Amino acid sequence: MSRSLNKGPWVEERLLAKIANKKPTETGVIKTWYRRSMISPEMVGFTFGVYNGRQHLDVYVTEDMVGHRLGEFSPTKKFVRHGGKMQKELEIKAKEAEINAAKAAKGPTETPAAKK
Repeated sequence: MSRSLNKGPWVEERLLAKIANKKPTETGVIKTWYRRSMISPEMVGFTFGVYNGRQHLDVYVTEDMVGHRLGEFSPTKKFVRHGGKMQKELEIKAKEAEINAAKAAKGPTETPAAKK
């Protein structure tokens, strides 16, 4: 559920204090744990290291991101993949095809026995 429009956007004050009177080119990655903080226009151009529960992921803020939250750009879950036996067979076939294509691109190689 979104925040009421009457209340306005919520931006963490400490986060704004970190970027106050600084230029985006001079500062490096600004580490933050405030995933729920909304991106304001003052943040455009800065790179934030947003914590996802395991590590800080670098998020470069652009104009399109204004109004969204920092946590939206730092996923907390990693999608492994769906599949199983059929998926493994398809991957093996694709890998074999790639190897064969690489061998074909190299061209025929002469063996020492063929030279005699």
